[in-house]
Amino acid sequence: MADYDTLAKTIAALTEGETDTVALMATIACEVHHADDRFDWTGFYRVTAPNLLKIGPYQGGHGCLVIPFDKGVCGAAARTGETQLVPDVDAFPGHIACASSTRSELVIPVRNGQGDLLGVFDIDSDQPDAFTKEDAQALGAILDRAFNHAT
Repeated sequence: MADYDTLAKTIAALTEGETDTVALMATIACEVHHADDRFDWTGFYRVTAPNLLKIGPYQGGHGCLVIPFDKGVCGAAARTGETQLVPDVDAFPGHIACASSTRSELVIPVRNGQGDLLGVFDIDSDQPDAFTKEDAQALGAILDRAFNHAT
């Protein structure tokens, strides 16, 4: 399991004063990806048009380039505004298989301090049931803090 206390402090130190969304996303994707062996693909999908996500900064193999809000786990997180904790992606209706190795997924909506949806933070694992509510809560808190002043 990731050491979320250390990860939060590291990300806070690296991103202090930064307001650029892409710079924040790139730094967070890198730090989170390397914090835990469960994380095979770690990255962001950005809201670029109404009801549309496009790939943003990420670590890992290629991701899907475009995801509509009505498709997949990332789309569900963007559409509902709720974190998606999926222990078995094959059991998720409408799952998009960007990588055939993905067995479980955690997707967290990302908002700025004004409450605007900037995108979603997506973590895939090749292990089934790899993520916990504790992962979702700790990463959600890191994202909230980092993007509070994003532009």
